[in-house]
Amino acid sequence: MKLSYVFWSVLCLSLLFYSCQSRKGTVNGEAAIDLPEIMERGELVVLTANSSTSYFNYRGEPMGFQYELAQQFARSLGLKLKLKVVNNPSEMVRCLIRGEGDLVAYNLDITNAWKDSLIYCGEENITHQVIVQRRGKDALKDVTQLPGKEVYTTSGKYYDRLMNLNSELGGGINVHKVETDSVSEENLITWVAEGKIDYTVATNEIAKINRTYYPNLDIGLVISFDQRSSWAVRKTSPLLAEAADKWHKENINSSEFKASARRYFELNKRPTHGSILSVKDGKISHYDDLFKKYAPEIDWDWRLLASLAYTESNFDSTAVSWAGARGLMQLMPATARAMGLPEGKEQNPEESIKAAVKYIGATAKSFSKIPQEERINFVLASYNSGIGHVLDAMALAEKYGKNKYVWRDNVENFILLKSNEEYFTDSVCKNGYFRGIETYNFVRDITSRFEQYKKKIKK
Repeated sequence: MKLSYVFWSVLCLSLLFYSCQSRKGTVNGEAAIDLPEIMERGELVVLTANSSTSYFNYRGEPMGFQYELAQQFARSLGLKLKLKVVNNPSEMVRCLIRGEGDLVAYNLDITNAWKDSLIYCGEENITHQVIVQRRGKDALKDVTQLPGKEVYTTSGKYYDRLMNLNSELGGGINVHKVETDSVSEENLITWVAEGKIDYTVATNEIAKINRTYYPNLDIGLVISFDQRSSWAVRKTSPLLAEAADKWHKENINSSEFKASARRYFELNKRPTHGSILSVKDGKISHYDDLFKKYAPEIDWDWRLLASLAYTESNFDSTAVSWAGARGLMQLMPATARAMGLPEGKEQNPEESIKAAVKYIGATAKSFSKIPQEERINFVLASYNSGIGHVLDAMALAEKYGKNKYVWRDNVENFILLKSNEEYFTDSVCKNGYFRGIETYNFVRDITSRFEQYKKKIKK
């Protein structure tokens, strides 16, 4: 949505004054770049960080809630978006003040320490820490029930809050600090969902995203005070702050804004799956003939291609994922176009399989040094995550003395660690944060099902 005519009229008058001020370069040591200069260059430079809530690369395409909002805001101003990814909030603030970015699109904590240098703007978010547990009649309802319970957490803010809470309650909480070099908060949430542990801690925002993968989670028990956060600009960019405030106010109830929020925080990211169509008749799906037709082009067993399709869409040619992947083989829009899948034909089973096979063939060339049987694992992983994250995991495996050409118990362990900041910010990683457990399970599920298909269905 474009900004209103009245706002633009006021803005234009303000630009005449601020343009002379900001062109001087700095004000009190801060870069003096405001909306006039940004409009003149036609590009909004946005600072953010890799995370499940802000920005990440998925199957070769940029995604993330804050990234999408920043896109929408830039579009409302008629500007192109240029994204700069940095490692942490402190670095964001430093880059912003130096003029290396115009806007922080990230839930930046509102603190007294930064108020002298920043203007907080946009929607103010309220975050707090919650206990992540499984749903059921035994789920904790009050913090006073925590003594005697085993709570697992990573070091840092979650551990510190638990220890303070334990002191407030007079002791009794069994707090287990897990070393972050091998386990992330998302790993711990997965362990809760799978019943390996009973309790962990996360922010409500991280917990909400993970509940879209694991609907059996209960995230209602708050254990900390509220923390306010929002976007931010420099003190020398009041017009940009004003534009961001106005855009958020006018768009928070828009269909586009709500669609982005629903995509990340509400949509189920794990569709249910049915069984083999008919073992008696030797059929896996209604599309077996197509799998048999195209699998030889990549030297695959057709039952492996069928196993991939089952995992991707449950053989539903009309399926649309939370991320926008479509059709039987769930290709992302950009990938589908690149592989020659005609626009409007995403739900055509043969076109989807043909494009997917072409993509698999192109991906396999990147792993030509790996024998075919082992290469399949790397291709499947790349199909799920995008090749960049697999290359990162291979680089990490090599750095830590594992075989980068073997998937099982080698590279797969490092794709898991791509959700851990210590690893995805490593200099050998070029593609940032990724929820690696999905790829880890994806490869194992498909190859395991393929073995079942081979036992039950004739080639």
